Amino acid sequence: MQSDLPIRKIIHIDMDAFYASVEQMDFPELKGKPIAVGGSEQRGVVSAASYEARTFGVKSAMSGLQAKRLCPEIVFVKPRFERYRDISKKIRAIFLEYTDLVEPLSLDEAYLDVTSNKKGNPSASLIAQEIRARILNEIGLTASAGISINKFIAKVASDYNKPNGQKTVNPEEVLEFLEHLDIKKFYGVGKVTAEKMYQLGIFSGKDLKAKSIEYLERYFGKSGSYYYQVVRGIHHSEVKPNRIRKSLAAERTFSKNLSSEIFMLEKLEHIAKEVSRRLTKSKVAGKTITLKIKYSDFTLQTRSKTLPYFISDASIILETAKELLVQDKLINSVRLLGISMSNLNTEKPNKTVDKKTVSVQLKLDF
Repeated sequence: MQSDLPIRKIIHIDMDAFYASVEQMDFPELKGKPIAVGGSEQRGVVSAASYEARTFGVKSAMSGLQAKRLCPEIVFVKPRFERYRDISKKIRAIFLEYTDLVEPLSLDEAYLDVTSNKKGNPSASLIAQEIRARILNEIGLTASAGISINKFIAKVASDYNKPNGQKTVNPEEVLEFLEHLDIKKFYGVGKVTAEKMYQLGIFSGKDLKAKSIEYLERYFGKSGSYYYQVVRGIHHSEVKPNRIRKSLAAERTFSKNLSSEIFMLEKLEHIAKEVSRRLTKSKVAGKTITLKIKYSDFTLQTRSKTLPYFISDASIILETAKELLVQDKLINSVRLLGISMSNLNTEKPNKTVDKKTVSVQLKLDF
C-alpha cells in the first residue's frame, strides 16, 4: 500500500518517575521507600510519586492527604526544580549527540527523530537502547523508550514496558498493535473520553477503527478526525526542536484556605505579575485569560475571557482575572488560584484534515 506520508524513525524517551528517582538517587536513605515529591499529609498536591508509592495507588496531582491515607508510610519530599532542570539539561545533551531533531515535552520526556542521525545508525531501536544505557551510566537514572514510525505510536509504546524498558513497534506491526490496544491507552483519550467510548461500545483500537469519521466527529467533535487517523497509524506531526508554546500559566496553592475575595484579589496580583513576567521572558502575548479556582473540597472551576487584542501587561491580566473572579459566586473556600494565558501570538492556523482513507507504508528497516 502506498501513501504520501513520510515514514520516520521516532523515539519517545520518558524518564522513570523522574522527580522521585532524582531524590532517591541524591539521598540513598530514600531508596526503596514510597516517596511523594510535593504535598504533605495536611495539604498540597503530589507532583510525582516513586514506584514504591505507586503500588499503593499514589499518583501525581493527588492531594497529599489522600496519598497519606493510601500509603501511611509515605515520605513527603520538597521538590527541587533547579536540580531537576539541571539533570534534564544533561539528558538533553545526550540526545543532541544523536540528532538535532529533539522536541522536549517537559523536563522528563522528549521526542527524537533519528531517521537521519549523527551516528549513522540505521536502527532506531539500537539508538534508543544506547541512549538509555548512557543515561543510566552517566547520570544514574533509568529511562523507558518507545520507538515507531510517528510520535503518537512512539508515545504509546514508551509506556508499554515501564520502568526501565523499551518497546519497538515496527512498521509492519503498527496496524495490529493499534487494533489490540485498549482504548484508554491511546494518547489523547482521557478518563472522561474513555468512559464515553465505553458507552458507545468502543473498547479497543479495533472497535474504534470500525467507526466512520462522520460517526466519530458526531460524538467527539474535532477530536473525532484525530481518533480516526491515529488508529490507522497516521499522525502528521513532525518532531519540532522549537515547540510552539500554546499557553503559559502560573498558580499558587495556599497554606490556608481563602474565603475572602479581598485576600484572593491580593494573591491574584502576584500571580498576574508572574504570568506577565513569563510572557515577557518568552517574548509572547495572548488573547485568552483563564482563571483557575480549586476549592477546599478539590472541586476545580475555570473561567475564561478572550480579548480582541494580544496582551502581556500585568495590569490588564489582573483586571481581567478580577472580573472573572467576581462574575460568579464562589461555591466554597479556595485552596488554589491560577491564571493562564492562551490563544498566543505564536499559534498557527489548524490544517484541514484529509478525510479520505489513508494507509501506511509498511517496509522500513527499524
